[in-house]
Amino acid sequence: MSVVSGMSGVSGMSGVSGMSGVSLTWPWALAGLLLVPLLVAGYRRALRSQEVRWRELAAQGLVVARPRGRGRHVGPALLLTAVTVLLLSLTRPVAAVAEPHREGTVVLAVDVSNSMAATDVKPSRLEAAKAAARALVARQPASVRIAVVAFGGTGLVTQRPTDDRAAVLAAVARLRPAGDTSLADGILGGLGAIVGKPVKPPGDAERGAADETPIGYHGGTAIVLLTDGEDTTEGGPKAAAELASAAGVRIEPVGLGTPAGATISVDGFSIATALDETALQQVADTTGGTYRRATDAASLAAVYDAVELQWTTRTVPHEVTSWVAAFAALLLLGGATISVLRQGRVV
Repeated sequence: MSVVSGMSGVSGMSGVSGMSGVSLTWPWALAGLLLVPLLVAGYRRALRSQEVRWRELAAQGLVVARPRGRGRHVGPALLLTAVTVLLLSLTRPVAAVAEPHREGTVVLAVDVSNSMAATDVKPSRLEAAKAAARALVARQPASVRIAVVAFGGTGLVTQRPTDDRAAVLAAVARLRPAGDTSLADGILGGLGAIVGKPVKPPGDAERGAADETPIGYHGGTAIVLLTDGEDTTEGGPKAAAELASAAGVRIEPVGLGTPAGATISVDGFSIATALDETALQQVADTTGGTYRRATDAASLAAVYDAVELQWTTRTVPHEVTSWVAAFAALLLLGGATISVLRQGRVV
């Protein structure tokens, strides 16, 4: 989800590999290493010239102090290594670095049943839920992926987990009220968005063998359940909430509406509807979440940090030319210092 800046040319590198995890942006610059054998030959030639000169002086009866032992080659060897490393830096090496970062998944499960058209929360429960969802999306860090589930009598994933905020907001804007309410299907739809496949309720007799595979553990995920809590099914959300809890998914229920309620018209019939907080509180307690009542979008300010982000690592390419050049400079300084201390000159 993150883009490494300051790497112009890296995306277009030729892909010639060096050692494991390292590639070269300009591999043709390796031709500069042909200079190294020439430097080695020049150094050996200089040693032979010094030897001849020392013999000539000795033949004339002059005594000259001569550095002996392999230690006299340490300084020049470091200088030669520094030049080699500096030439390697011209290839603009790129190393794959594992960077820790925090990520998570939030599912916005929005109740789109008929009762969400009630206006005891202005302009309506559903419009308040959509405003709250937009505010929630805006406050999530970039490392959090967001999915959208619309649920009434069934749960439908309208947007799979993504870091594309525009796609999430578009999915929220398309929500319209219709049908009954099943909190269990809202939770199961959220779990399906997280695991990437439909999730059946525990004990469903219609499950096939493929559905009996455990959905696994999904720490760092949460379902924000935006609903008025009125469940029109017989089973209730308890079993679905327990399944979410076993999978490490926290559910953060948000109640939209008022206990006094309102009256809505459905197919010519007037139906009374009110906020039912009991089931929502039980869902929160089962999964370790927190129930909140939303009288307006501003009251959801604390929901955005409900997800416990988990630490993961991501391999990111970084150009390390400056690091290689700095290492070459240290070798150059060390070699020059040793040479001056032993011989009174750099070379």
